[in-house]
Amino acid sequence: MKLKAILLGTVAAVSLAALSQQSEARNNGWYIGLEGGANWGGDNDALYGSFTNVGTTGIDIDFDTGWAVLATVGYAFDNNWRLEIEGGYRSNDWDAKTTFFGTSQWSGEVQQLSVMANVLYDVPLTERLDLTFGIGAGAVHSEFEENNVGDDDDLNFAYQGIVGLSYAVTNRLDLTLTYRYLNVSEPSYDLQHVNHIDAYDLDDVENHTVSVGLRYDLYEDEAPVVSQPPIVPPEPVAEPKQFIIYFGFNKCNITPEADKVLSEAADAAKSDGSASVQIVGHTDTVGSDAYNNRLSNCRANAAKSGLVSKGVPAGSITASGRGESELLVKTGDNVKEPQNRRATIDLD
Repeated sequence: MKLKAILLGTVAAVSLAALSQQSEARNNGWYIGLEGGANWGGDNDALYGSFTNVGTTGIDIDFDTGWAVLATVGYAFDNNWRLEIEGGYRSNDWDAKTTFFGTSQWSGEVQQLSVMANVLYDVPLTERLDLTFGIGAGAVHSEFEENNVGDDDDLNFAYQGIVGLSYAVTNRLDLTLTYRYLNVSEPSYDLQHVNHIDAYDLDDVENHTVSVGLRYDLYEDEAPVVSQPPIVPPEPVAEPKQFIIYFGFNKCNITPEADKVLSEAADAAKSDGSASVQIVGHTDTVGSDAYNNRLSNCRANAAKSGLVSKGVPAGSITASGRGESELLVKTGDNVKEPQNRRATIDLD
């Protein structure tokens, strides 16, 4: 019942998150990850029997807190969904006692190698912080060792629920904190003793893993484009009335270069007494029309916030996005063109 509640809760969280399409995805493309942390298992009601004896005995197996290492390779889509392959290694000591006498009689170690396919959804909480929900399925190969007796291994189906947080340290590197509930389906082991075989038949093995790690995006943003002054006709020199700032691929944050241009625009607006400022955001042709419309609005609003912080009245500024409908450089679909990832600032 506890297991079903955890998995149903995870599935419900993923479903609710999928309905929230308001926030733009922060990452897009291939990535790799590496994590390490603690792993502990729930108590297990197992059956123990010897092939030289008649019948079986009920035993309680307790898993001590151990450790885990996990590695991931995945792909992030522009709608906040991710698909990934996860490999993991977990190690825990164990001891067991009979359910009748309550005395410890066995101890050893279990090591688990897992390969899981995961589906995840990221919910952006801030510009740098994401909340993640996910589910996965795969297989676990476990080696079960009893001290001074021997060991055996088994391969079993497994599934898991995932909840985590990720913080963008840089544009390509995320710091992650993740909890995984991993359920391994009824492993069994036959251990060769001196003159007999010990058999262990376990219930589903429940693993709880908390890990800290790093996730690295394999795509690289192009270098920021330095804005160029507008072309003016050969007339008496006048202050420019239009300013242009540029953005990184799939980003709407203000770069240091763009911030300098915003300072120039704010100074011009205040010195000229401009009655209105019009900001229009644009994107390149990578991504869907709906996603690019949202991204262009995010860029326009980021530019507006920058001008307001530099003393331009918010009431005099209008901000809107036009997606990929007005390309500065004409390209085909799915082309990363730096000059199309821009926002124009016009002073009237």
